[in-house]
Amino acid sequence: MTRHSLESEPARHRRVADIEFFDAQPTPRSELPDPIDVVKRLALLACEILAGSRNLDQIARWVTDDVYRLIAERSVDAKRRRAQTTESSLKRPNVSVVSAHVCEPRDGIVEAVVLVRIGPRTRAVAIRLEGLDHRWRASSLALL
Repeated sequence: MTRHSLESEPARHRRVADIEFFDAQPTPRSELPDPIDVVKRLALLACEILAGSRNLDQIARWVTDDVYRLIAERSVDAKRRRAQTTESSLKRPNVSVVSAHVCEPRDGIVEAVVLVRIGPRTRAVAIRLEGLDHRWRASSLALL
């Protein structure tokens, strides 16, 4: 075979890199559960982790590695701040979901804002879900 014939080989015959083959595979929306419950649960979990009332490992299967590291870093900072507060403010606040607003910009992608009440305050949690390996995973999460 000449070099020219290798370059003109159809794309269907191209060799797939290991990272492409073994990496998480996108899943279409039709094969995924309703995302509204997932975003509410993720927002609640993230806020409870930061409040110190839930273990960090409980969110691991629902988020990407980058999001897990981000929440881990923020939970360490939050724990440090709680350690510096007075004894009267050590009580962990109640955390509850107020509402969730979801949009689907593309098949298998969901972007949501969840309003969460943490004690007397209400915070917004922005979440981007991606359908990967037949389940939703958060590829971005921001507590505003």
